[in-house]
Amino acid sequence: MEIRDAVSLIEEAVGDSSGRWADLGAGGGTFTRALADVLAPRSTIFAVDSDARALASLASGVKGVITVNADFTSAFELPGLGADLLDGVLIANALHFVRDAEGTLTQLVRRIRVGGKVVIVEYDRRAASRWVPYPIPSARWPELAELAGLSDPRVTATKPSEYSGMLYAATATRRI
Repeated sequence: MEIRDAVSLIEEAVGDSSGRWADLGAGGGTFTRALADVLAPRSTIFAVDSDARALASLASGVKGVITVNADFTSAFELPGLGADLLDGVLIANALHFVRDAEGTLTQLVRRIRVGGKVVIVEYDRRAASRWVPYPIPSARWPELAELAGLSDPRVTATKPSEYSGMLYAATATRRI
């Protein structure tokens, strides 16, 4: 996916946000770069991935991005954040690799400030496969968001996938 396509997929979900965000399961950084284009200037993005080689291309050249070699489904530290909370989290094409999406999402929401956003990008109407072992169809997003402590879940964009099916972007807000 081209960065401009990733931007168009997430821009409505992210909105006019700024601050400290994490891109969880960042991989080579297509959506990290898209998020950097969408967020207000001087925002910080923690690009988190368990594959250090995938993160290497983000280690230099993308302003405001801090790479973190960690598995987002386990406890991990974000350098310089301390006990502060994130303003938002992006999980693009990564949550479908997690068997317990609800439990993982619930843990991640605790790291986001009240009113902060969760944005996901996932495949819709896709059967389980080795590339998408635990699909999260868009119809499941409202329930998953609610169970994780989020409110106002909604799908904001869709796009045909190069690999069959549809991609969707969705968002929800951390409630009190």
